[in-house]
Amino acid sequence: MTPTLVREHLSHAASAPPRVDLCARARDWSEIQERMLVPLYETVHERLEVGPGTRLLGLRCGSGLALLMALSRGASVTGVDSCPERLALARERLLPDGHAGTRARAGVRLVAGSPGDAAGARTPPYTVVTVFEPIGCRAGDAEGLGELLAAGLPRAGRGAAVVLAGWGPPERCATSSVLRVATRLADPLRGAGRWRPARRDDLEEVAHRAGLKPDGSGRVSCPFGYADTVSAVRGLLSTGLFDAAVAATDRKQVDKELTEALHPYRREDGTVWMPNVFRYLIARVP
Repeated sequence: MTPTLVREHLSHAASAPPRVDLCARARDWSEIQERMLVPLYETVHERLEVGPGTRLLGLRCGSGLALLMALSRGASVTGVDSCPERLALARERLLPDGHAGTRARAGVRLVAGSPGDAAGARTPPYTVVTVFEPIGCRAGDAEGLGELLAAGLPRAGRGAAVVLAGWGPPERCATSSVLRVATRLADPLRGAGRWRPARRDDLEEVAHRAGLKPDGSGRVSCPFGYADTVSAVRGLLSTGLFDAAVAATDRKQVDKELTEALHPYRREDGTVWMPNVFRYLIARVP
């Protein structure tokens, strides 16, 4: 349930419903929703001792917050994403001088499109590969992950750590009840991103299909906290998980239903607080 909820991955603007403002949604993701998975990023970076000797490849890197955190630890980072709006925000964060035509920050590379473009013949292999976009809240949300890993893993060295992330048990994820709104409203489009509870072995199944060897896992508390209900609605919509609901009804109806679903998590001061647990798996390239 991307950091930050998992998003419906978009390859180009035409992939989204026409009523979605992709630039505004990417900005909401960057400014509101992405920070929710910071505890996950920190935990993984600490466990893998990400630092000056690390060459990190971030697949589905989004607007680059996890990459920025790895860079601050001394790692060299490469980010790959097929959403141009989010990648543009990652460039603002990680390559601020690049837009002015001056020398780009050393140790940073951002790639639009395929992981196959993330390294050349002389590029040293990556030591860490991350896919921090969590799976386990939408039917079929792991289907494209195998293809993504197949394209990215040849750029990793033998023994490299590959990190996959997923939602924890629904009884420990308050946001699960809110995500069910998307399923109910999108019922006329049954099958388009319907909610399903996370399974215990979701991540291991992905790793097995990719030919990886599991080498440890963990759980991290990642509460979703918002300044108010309006911010919560904007943040959740930025994930893309409600696009089918918007297409089946309209934006006002989705906003209304979301606001009602968030009511149990609204505190006396107007803030919204939803406790969640996310799981990560560390696997190794054989």
